Amino acid sequence: MNDILHGLGAAAVYGLVGLVLLLLGYLLIDVLTPGKLGRLIWAEGNRNAAVLLSSALLGVGGIVYTAIRYTYDDFGKGLLSTLCFGVLGLLLMALAFWLLDLLTPGRLGAILVSTAPHPAVWVSASCNLAAAAIVAASIA
Repeated sequence: MNDILHGLGAAAVYGLVGLVLLLLGYLLIDVLTPGKLGRLIWAEGNRNAAVLLSSALLGVGGIVYTAIRYTYDDFGKGLLSTLCFGVLGLLLMALAFWLLDLLTPGRLGAILVSTAPHPAVWVSASCNLAAAAIVAASIA
């Protein structure tokens, strides 16, 4: 019974760290894009913003999963490494967004708030997932 309670406690703490990282991912996308992300997605139904946010959240989830699965057996070290790798993934996603914005015509932020679907959003979303996959692979 102790093992089950210990496992539940560890899962709850890892879950909270994962939720904090997801919140940071949401805030990061909100900062990188013009307008309020919540309004764009939930009030206006903007698919461009939803695709970009979804890719960031999936990327963070993949990093958190990999860090929990493959890092230290020691609970404290595992928790800290999960947090550190998650933050690294967010920073790399932001850097990838910024570099892509520099290398391509137009402004990605302006494209995101457009109501018309735009293929550049899928490219940006792919950069998020690729950056997250790189971090996840470095963990495993």
